[in-house]
Amino acid sequence: MNHKLLTTVLLLTACTTPVLAGEAQPAAADVALEKRVTALSAELRCMVCQNQTIADSNAPLAVDLRSQVREKLTSGMSEGDIIDFMVARYGDFVLYRPPVKATTVLLWFGPPLLLIAGLWLFARTVLRRRAAAASPLSADEQARARALLGNGNGDRP
Repeated sequence: MNHKLLTTVLLLTACTTPVLAGEAQPAAADVALEKRVTALSAELRCMVCQNQTIADSNAPLAVDLRSQVREKLTSGMSEGDIIDFMVARYGDFVLYRPPVKATTVLLWFGPPLLLIAGLWLFARTVLRRRAAAASPLSADEQARARALLGNGNGDRP
């Protein structure tokens, strides 16, 4: 009897616990401000993770940068001013989509150039192998091959 009662109580507790969960409260009372913070944070790279935005990262630096963005927006700075501030502090690398300029040309055009070079090298190698396989041996080459193979009898020298 005690076992059934305990099982029933545990089952009811497990079923009612999610009802007590609440909706996450925004970090700021102003929902519009939070949307601006989130949008701007999606444009800035986490310097620790390097493959995530500060909006996606939970690294301490990303949390700090998000709070700085929030503070600067609250103080009246525009999104452009905040981006300029972050670029001045961390360089173009902080931008998740850096601008095309002399220092970022390799970043933007390097991958396509490497792909083109790899395809060219692959095609060149395949074409050379086909050409080498298609050309028959000359009489001298056949004689040398027979000598190396032991006159074709299967004998080894």
